[in-house]
Formats: sequence, C-alpha cells, structure tokens
Amino acid sequence: MSLTMYVETDLWRAHQQRLLAEFPGLVPVAKGNGYGFGNARLAGEAVRLGVPMLAAGTADEAAALAAVFPGDLLVLTPFRPGEPDVRLPAGRVVRTVAHPEALAALPPGTRVVVECMTSMRRHGVALSRLAELPVQHLVLEGFAVHLPLDRPDGSDPVDEVAGVVRAIADAGLPTGRIYLSHLAAKDVQRLAGQYPGTEFRSRIGTRLWLGEVAALASRATVLDVTPIASGERYGYRQNKAKSDGHLLVVTGGTAHGVGLEAPKYVSRAVDKAKGLARAGLATVNRTLSPYSWQGKQLWFAEPPHMQVSILFLPGEIAPPAIGEELKLTIRHTTTHFDRVVER
Repeated sequence: MSLTMYVETDLWRAHQQRLLAEFPGLVPVAKGNGYGFGNARLAGEAVRLGVPMLAAGTADEAAALAAVFPGDLLVLTPFRPGEPDVRLPAGRVVRTVAHPEALAALPPGTRVVVECMTSMRRHGVALSRLAELPVQHLVLEGFAVHLPLDRPDGSDPVDEVAGVVRAIADAGLPTGRIYLSHLAAKDVQRLAGQYPGTEFRSRIGTRLWLGEVAALASRATVLDVTPIASGERYGYRQNKAKSDGHLLVVTGGTAHGVGLEAPKYVSRAVDKAKGLARAGLATVNRTLSPYSWQGKQLWFAEPPHMQVSILFLPGEIAPPAIGEELKLTIRHTTTHFDRVVER
C-alpha cells in the first residue's frame, strides 16, 4: 500500500529527447528530492541520454551520484571557503563560484564555473569585478548566468546575457562557454547567432523531468473506509462530522510532503481572491486536499498524519474499496513517493 508515481516511460523519454534536440549541450539537473524520481534514477537517465555533464544541487549530492554517472558533475551551489569537506571524484567535479575570495581559497587545478550577478540578485560576481578574479591557478570551465522566470518590465533576456558576454570579454576572460538557466530555446538560438564562438549550455531540471505532464500520474492507496454519521466525532481532535459520509484513510502524509506547501507568488486578482478564500476556510478547519475520487476533490477530515491522510467523502458519493487508488495532484519537487512504477 503505497504513494505511487506512475510513469509512461516511452512518453517521458520521448519528451527528454525532444528537449535534448531543442537545447544543444543540455546539462540535466538532478537535485533535492530528484523531482520525485530520486537523484540516482535521474542520473541513470542522464547516462542513457549520453550527456557528458550532470548538474547536482550540492557537493554532497554530487558525491552520491558519482558512482551512477561517469561523466562530469557540476555543483550548482556556490563554493564557500570553510565549508565541510566532501569526498568528490578527482578531475570530474566542476565547482560553481560566486565570490572572488572563494576562487582564491580553492586548491590549484580545481575546475570552476564563475556565476555572474544578474537581475536575479541572488548571488554572483559583479560584472565590474570580473577583471579582478584570481583564476590563474584554476581551470576556468566557463561562466554561468541564472535568469529570472518572469520579466514584468518587458526586458529582453537575450540582451541581459549579451551584456554579460560583453563584460566577460572586456575583462580579458574567455567567452568560450556560458551556462544558462531559464532561457527559452529560441533565445538560446538568438544568442548562438550573435556569438558563434560561444557555446551556450542550458541547465534544465523541472522542464526536462516534469515537462511532459501526460507521462506522470500520482496515486494514493485507500487503506480504510469508515462510514460516519452527521454529528459523530472522529480523529485526534474529535471534531464532529458535518454530514453523513465516509472517512477514507489513504497513503500520503507529512513524511511524503502531503499537506506541506511552499509559498507561491500570486499576481492576478482572481488568484489573490482564491487565496483569501482558502485562508478563510482554513480558519474554520476546512482545507481541500490534493486527493480526488470520481472527479471530486476531497476535503481533509483533519490535518495529514505522518504517513497517511484522513479524508471526508460526502454520503452521496459511493466510496472506493480498500486497495483502490485515488488520484493525487501534488507538487513533485516536494513529494517523496514510496515507489515509482514504470509502464
């Protein structure tokens, strides 16, 4: 009885091949929970794709993937002087660096990618300081440009990347390779046309592994079905049922990421109104769950437990049998599935 992600493997892999053709030099990303698949599983897919480099989120993740992926491993989190030592495969790891003092602290011969400051304002070397970088003792593999997802000011991302390339050249540094994040294929093609001597390599995770929505399905097993009458008490807090129905005990709890939600950026008025409505319902212990049965999204009967959730099914809907599966609409990057089943 598991929380399961089903994968239509042929469809999923066909999507990967399309992106591989769309983004020459693509660098797959495997980090965090592995987008629901697990990082080792994604490293195996990267091997099948035949790419020479795989990006990991942290040095620890890169070390864990070294035995699965035989190529180069790019660590996305910038190196910080004094960070704990991690045993990494010699010669195969490329460290990202976002501060000049971090470059100076690296051992001679370390392979590095320099992250440049962009309109993201997250981390990176200021373009005005590129000429000061102490890279003589290092192997400079290229530069990285991490771009925002949205541009409400209407600015052109190609112009921003072009500005970075010009700044690198003006600093007397090589512009042979630039790693990109969050740039559309058409924009990468525009850059390639403007700078034929530069290799632009896109680092892609979410779109590569989760972009083919039709290939993925999340399902939860029904563990128990209990009829309940209006007014009867149930659960840890002994709330009263507001109507006749059934309590469904299903797989998926806080240990899986069910009921845990990252903050979202809301811009449209209608989305803000929906958010206010959900917040108002939550104050009276009414929270919609990500589970659905027979096309109806179900309410949590109470907050999710560690490994299961309890849902309320209205009396007018015939309940599922124990062992049947409910559809689950959930964020893959925050979910730990019990199993991934390919079909």
